[in-house]
Amino acid sequence: MTARPTREWAVRQARNVPADLGRRMEALRFVLRGRDGKYGQSFDAVFEAEEMDILKSAPRAPRMNAHCERVVGSIRREVLDHVLIMNQAHARHVLAAYQRHYNEHRPHRARDQLPPGAHEQPTTAHDPEGRRLLRTRVLGGVINEYRYAA
Repeated sequence: MTARPTREWAVRQARNVPADLGRRMEALRFVLRGRDGKYGQSFDAVFEAEEMDILKSAPRAPRMNAHCERVVGSIRREVLDHVLIMNQAHARHVLAAYQRHYNEHRPHRARDQLPPGAHEQPTTAHDPEGRRLLRTRVLGGVINEYRYAA
């Protein structure tokens, strides 16, 4: 995060993406980016080296990328509307906690109620009364995750 993103900063962030995503990077086929001046040939070259196509959004269409808008909206509604961010380190902590929740626990309709990190449905309780339900508080209770005790 930065208050004043520059072209050099954007390129550094792009170089971090393959390291952050690891093997998941292989599943990506393209990058959809805006036409802002901070994205240049150096930015595109990082992703082209990963054999990804660069797609530019339409001119003067800031809401064109509905997928990004959906994720940003989820982050705002589910976390940022409920947490007072104190500084950059706190923002990184909050967003990292939400990222873990989003990718490892939160159900997604497009994936048949599976989180992105899951490959199969968790086993369901055949006798829910005989099992204890455990709650894990994320971000001090802003988000709650529920699981059956083993």
